[in-house]
Amino acid sequence: MNGKFGTGGNEMTWLERIGILLVAFILIVILRSIYLWWTRVRPLQPSLDLVWENDCEYATTATVDGNDITFHMVRDFVWRTTRDRDEQWAEEVKVRLDELKDVWFMVDHFHSIHGMAHTYLTFDFEDGTCLSFSFEARREKGERYHPWKGFWRAYELYLLVGFERDVTGLRTHGRGNRDYMFRAITPPGKDKELLMGLIGKLNSLSVSPEWYHSLLTTCNTSIVQIVNRVTPGRIPFLWRNFFPGYTPRAAFKLKLIEDWGGFEKTLELARIDEKSQSWDGVQDYSAMLRTHLPKGPLPEEP
Repeated sequence: MNGKFGTGGNEMTWLERIGILLVAFILIVILRSIYLWWTRVRPLQPSLDLVWENDCEYATTATVDGNDITFHMVRDFVWRTTRDRDEQWAEEVKVRLDELKDVWFMVDHFHSIHGMAHTYLTFDFEDGTCLSFSFEARREKGERYHPWKGFWRAYELYLLVGFERDVTGLRTHGRGNRDYMFRAITPPGKDKELLMGLIGKLNSLSVSPEWYHSLLTTCNTSIVQIVNRVTPGRIPFLWRNFFPGYTPRAAFKLKLIEDWGGFEKTLELARIDEKSQSWDGVQDYSAMLRTHLPKGPLPEEP
């Protein structure tokens, strides 16, 4: 019979029949997923009034009066490990917009898969205040983050504002991750507009919650959206936007970060996790980090 059903020349082979069954199975799975999304996931609404984990308990807001900015409820944890920590929130933190000195682009490699990383921004003021802005998934009490759940409206979008010694210290000391700190390049005045854009997002999320999405609304895509709102087209649509671990190379090519002697040298000098271990827990954490970083652009080594 030569692998055919019956003797007719037009009848299907076993392979063809298995292929049809496989396609049918895939179609059923797709249709079932669409049905579940449409009937159970799509109707879900994000909330502000849930019992949140301690590290995302409060939603920071900000008031602006000319150059004077007051942030309300800024996280100020001290991390020894992810479990061993001192928890406190600063009820008010005051900075001046005209004293904004530097913006830093932070890349936190938390996984062995290179593309999986967390990105956030730190704003450095002349009085020494360093505040980090980190888009994250807000978790309810007892809930753990998982990327798969993030596709199905399981987490609200959270814009954490914390002192650098908290947000970066969590990663360099609490988790022991591999971390990089790049000085961002912005057109004149755009650094202040970027900060104001983030403040606008803070205040918006405090009254109109949004969903976090593991691909479309993440730490990095949220930053890209605000940067492009401030400077249209500054960051083009790139596949690297969805894999934050690869963003340093794209940022370097686009001149979004300072050149410290070519890309490889910049990457080497920007790594802070090993150097941060010299922190004694007493000296200023942010000042300590910056003693290891270049003060400005460097020529490429011959």
